Amino acid sequence: MHRLLGTELPIIQAPMAGVQASALAIAVSNAGGLGSLPCAMLSLEAMRDELAKLKAGTANPFNVNFFCHAPPVEDAQRERGWRAALAPYYEEYGIDPASIPAGPGRAPFSREAADALEPFRPAVVSFHFGLPSLELLGRVRSRGSKVLASATTVDEARWLEAQGADAIIAQGWEAGGHRGIFLSDDLSTQAGTFALLPQVVRAVKVPVIAAGGIADAQGVAAAMALGAAAVQVGTAYLLCPEATTSAVHRAALKSEGARHTAVTNVFTGRPARGIVNRIIRDQGPISQAAPAFPLAVSALAPLRAKAEAQGSGDFSPLWSGQNASGCREMPAAELTRALAARL
Repeated sequence: MHRLLGTELPIIQAPMAGVQASALAIAVSNAGGLGSLPCAMLSLEAMRDELAKLKAGTANPFNVNFFCHAPPVEDAQRERGWRAALAPYYEEYGIDPASIPAGPGRAPFSREAADALEPFRPAVVSFHFGLPSLELLGRVRSRGSKVLASATTVDEARWLEAQGADAIIAQGWEAGGHRGIFLSDDLSTQAGTFALLPQVVRAVKVPVIAAGGIADAQGVAAAMALGAAAVQVGTAYLLCPEATTSAVHRAALKSEGARHTAVTNVFTGRPARGIVNRIIRDQGPISQAAPAFPLAVSALAPLRAKAEAQGSGDFSPLWSGQNASGCREMPAAELTRALAARL
């Protein structure tokens, strides 16, 4: 796997949109791991800026991550229903619902993104929610980038291998943030990391990367013992100074509440794991009212802004895996080396 990724250590920093930029990826790559830049929430201009910083900040390999969701058809009736469900909160915070613009806020990998990516030739490009078209995938591979993608089931792993993924990230149920699920909407298909990992290792010939609930050196060593070629870690990096994690999110991660997480669709319309807060308790975890991904985001945005200004995370996506015990307020380079200490 080191030969595939070109890294000294088999540690991948999970791409975490909304809580990091290039600084975290640079620190991890310079420490010998594979730093990752999430691009799903970046404009093309912002993506180019962050990639330029990455290129200037490290000579080592890095990963650039994209979403592959199909853009949804806007449903005005569903949007009205969602805003009606949120109406009591709007009233509480003095927000006029008519003033809230609709909008997706997250874009899938596109020809324009591929154009912007080409001059930087990242060592690794990874995808969430499946893979892009064969045409776009061919463009990525033609520039020498290795392709990683997330699987949450054995069927998804086999599909990704058949489509040409160079390695597969086996994302266990424990993982924070968005589920990579893409062949089904049935959350009962989702298995824990140490149940999923050996099944995927047996099912495919390409290297398998373990992700979900792994937060320390012991967890990394356990995943490698079960056949992982590398380990992807996200939550543990959220308190690092290089992360852009908000003050309310950092406080939640350090609280007793971090032990209570849920997979919810109320923030974006797609299942993702975060620390349970007011909006999850009131409307979810899984709400039939929430619009399709990523259209649920816009209606919550002003509530999140108002609450965070008052120091509250009641309406914020406090992404976290089931194991936040590895979160440390330490430099990302130090954490990366600590994660590999038992290998």
